Amino acid sequence: MDRTLILVKPDAFARNLTGEIIARFERKGLRLAALKLMTADRALAEQHYAEHAERPFFGELVDFITSGPLIAMVLEGHEAV
Repeated sequence: MDRTLILVKPDAFARNLTGEIIARFERKGLRLAALKLMTADRALAEQHYAEHAERPFFGELVDFITSGPLIAMVLEGHEAV
């Protein structure tokens, strides 16, 4: 059984797309194992995107992901990764 992290980012959350995003994964046979509504702080965002730290878009990426609430969820199932 594979598990993967999915983020419904602030723009999709603001557009009320969370339900449809979850439904699409469920139609593919994946199960929602955990879900958390949160707002990422800058330190968490920088840690999550650390592999991009030297890229020119890093600051904008961190600004975007910390701009509002997001949904962090863990999906599990066959070939979930």
